[in-house]
Amino acid sequence: MTLDTQKWLEMDRQNIFHASTHLKQYAHGEIKGRIITGAQGIRITDSTGIELIDAFAGLYCVNIGYGRSEMAEAIYEQAKKLAYYHTYVGHSNEALIELSDRIIKMAPAGMSKVYYGMSGSDANETQMKIVWYYNNVRGLPQKKKIISRDRGYHGSTIAAGSLTGLDTFHAHFDLPLSRIKHTLAPVYYHRADHDMSEREFSHHCANELEKMILAEGPDTVAAMIGEPVLGTGGIVPPPEGYWAEINRVLDKYDILLIADEVVCGFGRLGSDFGSLHYDMKPDLMTIAKGLTSAYQPLSGVIVGDKVWKVLEQGTDEWGAFGHGYTYSGHPIGAAAALCNLDIIARENLTENARDTGAYLQQRMHETFADHPLIGDTRGVGLLHALEFSSNKAERQHFDPSLKVGPQVAAACLEQGLIARAMPHGDILGFAPPLVVNRDDIDNIVERTAKAVNKVTDQLVRSGDFKTRDKVTA
Repeated sequence: MTLDTQKWLEMDRQNIFHASTHLKQYAHGEIKGRIITGAQGIRITDSTGIELIDAFAGLYCVNIGYGRSEMAEAIYEQAKKLAYYHTYVGHSNEALIELSDRIIKMAPAGMSKVYYGMSGSDANETQMKIVWYYNNVRGLPQKKKIISRDRGYHGSTIAAGSLTGLDTFHAHFDLPLSRIKHTLAPVYYHRADHDMSEREFSHHCANELEKMILAEGPDTVAAMIGEPVLGTGGIVPPPEGYWAEINRVLDKYDILLIADEVVCGFGRLGSDFGSLHYDMKPDLMTIAKGLTSAYQPLSGVIVGDKVWKVLEQGTDEWGAFGHGYTYSGHPIGAAAALCNLDIIARENLTENARDTGAYLQQRMHETFADHPLIGDTRGVGLLHALEFSSNKAERQHFDPSLKVGPQVAAACLEQGLIARAMPHGDILGFAPPLVVNRDDIDNIVERTAKAVNKVTDQLVRSGDFKTRDKVTA
């Protein structure tokens, strides 16, 4: 470590409250820090000169890759022209108007308007207020509960954190809110019945949802929120027929569907939106991350026609819609989003996510499906996960204290690769920028294999894992 890096890290530890961090250990130097100084394409560089392949695109978000000078120019030009003005009481800006038109044209049929924020969390807060307002206008003041799913991720604020179905976002924060309920996650690998087909499991998930609705009272349940593909909960594509089964139940009880597209939107699955990929038919959609590829913070709520007409009726009765953020519709964010969408379209990055994503799935499956440490290898487009198992035939989990997922993620770092240890189980996640090519995929898989084999050998030597299969590093 250079003296300059050490100095900066000491200043960092003294002054910064880091997200998702063991606070005492980091502040007292027990956890290593890293200062990122540059990035280009799919690689980042730290202050010591170490270069790493970022196989998780930051946090699933840098879809167009790092170091795009035209993005910097678009942001600069907009800042010179109009750096900021609010969007209250009908004020707007040209970049925002153009962006909104493009988003509505990209979105599934029946979408009407876009409301803007800064993050997926605040967008899902907005979703909840819209849903509650919607049913107040309809004269249904009891119809307010929102059903999310175990393992779902929808943010970490009070309301959005309640929607999230991961214990670490609830424990010790007095969450979730009482209006938020969680139903079964559609994780086929974790199904109780080994003989259940994917379609049967989808039907089972829908039945469990219906049981919850009936137990709570259909007149109290307003909406369900779901990611097209579970993200932070383990990167889990839905089983066959899942969303059709869910829609059947929601339609039966007059319940809105919110599609959280923060991870899946803008090309990652090889489609413009996960809702289109799986024919979800949402009433509301949440967007962020890939909207600007994280070059600027920007999020959005896309409101469908059915909901919009009720919102209009509400303001006729009650006056202006009482919700807003200072930075809603920020012109610099809108300019960044427009440039980002131009790059995605011009370079066919959605198609690349489909085609190179298929290659990623193929290479991961052929490399790891029979590996003794891997219980499940799954994914779609440029999303993939490896789930580790102490007994793959029985789908058994390792003792959490072994931290097998974090061990493999650390071993990947030693190989110059960033892959994410997911927070709900021993799972390693991949979500590379959409600019990756087949050579990059081969490189990622090769480095991952070395890391997985290293940890397997360590677990065998320690007696924490027994396998008859030979592992070759």
